[in-house]
Amino acid sequence: MRKSRFTEAQIIGMIKEQEAGMPTAEVCRRHGLSPATFYKLKARYGGMDLSDAKRLKQLEDENAKLKRLLADTMLDNVVLKDLLGKP
Repeated sequence: MRKSRFTEAQIIGMIKEQEAGMPTAEVCRRHGLSPATFYKLKARYGGMDLSDAKRLKQLEDENAKLKRLLADTMLDNVVLKDLLGKP
């Protein structure tokens, strides 16, 4: 997955600027992103504080790690069944 050019703090700052009354087009121009990207980020981070965003990132990383562990375990299980000859 591609890493964002902006940190969580920068994204939340952009959203707060827009919520404070600055036009969306101006926020996008100042930070060099498209309105579509801005609204995608707003949908993800809107209404969050910086601590909430950091916690979200931590939970996403943990979830990805657990998914990899589950996939590895399932693969090991399939290999063991093949070795034992059980369908």
